[in-house]
Amino acid sequence: MTIYLPDAEWRHRSGLDGLFAALEAAEGKARFVGGAVRDGLLGLPVNDLDIATTLGPQDVVDRLKRAGIKAVPTGIDHGTITAVLPDGPVEITTLRRDVSTDGRRATIAYTDDWREDAARRDFTINALYADPLTGAISDYFGGIADLEARRLRFIGDASARIAEDHLRILRYFRFLARYGDNELDSIAYDACVAAANSLMALSRERIADELLKLLGVAAPVHALRLMVEGGILRPVLPEVDAAGIGRVHQLISREAEAGIASSALRRLAALLPPDATLADGVGARLKLSNKARKRLVVALEPAAAVESPRALAYRVGLEGAIDRLLLDLDRPLAVLTPLRDWTPPALPIGGGALIARGLTPGPDVAKALRAVQDEWVAEDFPDATRVAAIADQIVSKFQRARQ
Repeated sequence: MTIYLPDAEWRHRSGLDGLFAALEAAEGKARFVGGAVRDGLLGLPVNDLDIATTLGPQDVVDRLKRAGIKAVPTGIDHGTITAVLPDGPVEITTLRRDVSTDGRRATIAYTDDWREDAARRDFTINALYADPLTGAISDYFGGIADLEARRLRFIGDASARIAEDHLRILRYFRFLARYGDNELDSIAYDACVAAANSLMALSRERIADELLKLLGVAAPVHALRLMVEGGILRPVLPEVDAAGIGRVHQLISREAEAGIASSALRRLAALLPPDATLADGVGARLKLSNKARKRLVVALEPAAAVESPRALAYRVGLEGAIDRLLLDLDRPLAVLTPLRDWTPPALPIGGGALIARGLTPGPDVAKALRAVQDEWVAEDFPDATRVAAIADQIVSKFQRARQ
């Protein structure tokens, strides 16, 4: 029996008809593949569109140009072209087979055999293709049955698939967290555990990207717990332990109860021991951006016991304050209430206003301005009228001290 992809809005995005005409989809030369098919069958939102084609990459480029579609050779050495459509980019990749692999990268050859292309993919649920015109699904390895059963299986031998690309270990747990509601495939899990040390051969950027994707799914705790129990992360993140999993679990509950959108970086902070210096070192090891590293540090710095939530947000930023207050599991969620729909304001006075009040230009101006700011923050950011009165008091104090 032929299974069909349900019709959905994403299948009618602007420019897709012209794209498929250029790729001769009606002649069977192009199909949707991977996540769009998988999530489309599940009725989940589809964001990224990937297309597989029997056409060679240069042929794809030439056809798109003739059709007036911008073509970007984002991965042309590996057969991938990005078509820029009005509703967003679409990746088009020529069917491939692996010639050789070393766990980090593969030498590939192009093919026109759909099953051969499917065989080099990781999981059965990712090796699904859909005719863009009819929606008919091509399933070579039982992916539809696995999807219906919420079962995650490698294609063929799990150890062989992992040996081809070590990142598949982390991908396994990410997909398990999102789709694997059924009984754990012990063969796949054991293969991941046995190959965990191979993660050390991967770039830290790839590890960080995959870990953050895992932490970003709705319910990552079970998968994370399996990773800790199997020593999966130990070779690259030995700091992560069962206590960290517990903190992530509590954080997710607090995010939901407070109605605050989840954050993969915030969850990474929870996963790590509550030590800002250690977190900065982990961020450097994972080669996170300076902005991401700073967020980890701010989230895990000790909070001043007497500092109000708004004072904290003014000092470290609203995002940093929310992170820290959510991660402080002893704090009631009510402390977040003053931050709802609030943006830290700018101090409504400057050094010139203090000089106009008679303060002598020089170091005293900066010191006095800081004193004004400190009092303004302590009084919970009163309006300009009150700030003017504070400035009068501070200037008078500095003038008396200089007499």
